[in-house]
Amino acid sequence: MTDARNDVDVTTERTDAARNRARLLEAAARLVAERGAEHVTMHEVAEAAGVGKGTLFRRFGDRDGLLPALHGEAEAEFHEAFTSGPPPLGPGAPARDRLAASGSVLIERIATDADLGAALGRQVLHERRHASDTGRAFHHHVSALLRVAGVDGDHDMLAHALLAFVDFEMADYLHKECEVPVARLQASWVDLVRRVTRADGQCPASRVVDDGEGPRHDVDRDAFDQGALVREAPVDGSQADL
Repeated sequence: MTDARNDVDVTTERTDAARNRARLLEAAARLVAERGAEHVTMHEVAEAAGVGKGTLFRRFGDRDGLLPALHGEAEAEFHEAFTSGPPPLGPGAPARDRLAASGSVLIERIATDADLGAALGRQVLHERRHASDTGRAFHHHVSALLRVAGVDGDHDMLAHALLAFVDFEMADYLHKECEVPVARLQASWVDLVRRVTRADGQCPASRVVDDGEGPRHDVDRDAFDQGALVREAPVDGSQADL
């Protein structure tokens, strides 16, 4: 009898905890949408959710613990879109097209002031954002698409390099400070994907080797000397450096 009663108590406690978590996240999302994440305090979230501050702090620790959880909830729709939604973002399109679509959608979202996920992402500490379930899932998605697209090299590192272009700090700097239009950012992303995946069918004069310290590119010097690595002329017509 005692064990049965304890099981009921534990189940009730878990149900209450789940209910409180949902109420806190819902209240936080509503306040962030109304005021912006930078203007919302833990006290206001607890008050709006109708729970004590102690409950909020026990569940999330502090503001830096609440924001990643809230960001994850806000990103759930995007995650579903690129994992199981219709093409070209979701399955059914070539890996290269899915990469192009993923970055283009992300750039559009970052540039949209009303996007809750983007607003929250800016408030999450950089290291927490990348280490979060949301950050790791999208990095894995990009890395997997590079692999499926047949790209040679260290897919995880290449994914980090690609995603640096659509990081909040970089995208905000280019769009807001440098006044680069969204369409140009998206075109640049698509061009970057095309070059990384060699959509033009051209193979660089290098090969991937692994000498025990991880995969790396080794340049074919004979091809280099014969001019197989062609310099691209910059827009201004000046001499380009390799």
